[in-house]
Amino acid sequence: MNFRIGFGYDIHQLAEGEDLWLGGIKLDYYLGTVGHSDADVLIHAICDAILGAANLRDIGFHFPDTDPKYKGADSKVLLKEVGDILNKNGYRLGNIDATIVLEQPKINPHIEKMQETMAPLLSVSTNDISIKATTSEKLSFVGREEGVKAYAVALVYKSEA
Repeated sequence: MNFRIGFGYDIHQLAEGEDLWLGGIKLDYYLGTVGHSDADVLIHAICDAILGAANLRDIGFHFPDTDPKYKGADSKVLLKEVGDILNKNGYRLGNIDATIVLEQPKINPHIEKMQETMAPLLSVSTNDISIKATTSEKLSFVGREEGVKAYAVALVYKSEA
């Protein structure tokens, strides 16, 4: 089998008056992410990891922030499209391993719901999407609650179809 891995990274500023979308779910918090779309850093990092693994460019290439149709876009729709692009190019998703770096709110209580939200969009089991959360121990822009970042790796394989 032809296995390939990809890496994704995303970062967004946090601000009052914005919604906080992570892993396809809206979290109740006084700060939210700023971006052209819904600014879901976890989904964006996962999209880049998947696309990168199959050498299919990146999320900005497929969904440019210069295109008004993506203004306020639901990142779950983008994730589904990335899964479709992957499949159309003869690849299947093996698994994802992702990490969110954020001081507050605590992410662990929401991980299962994030997995349940994203797995069907990619036609995989919740067991194929690992999500971890950490803080930056009050260091840097994340520690000062000015932003959030996410890292992801994806394993894809060439389908035998």
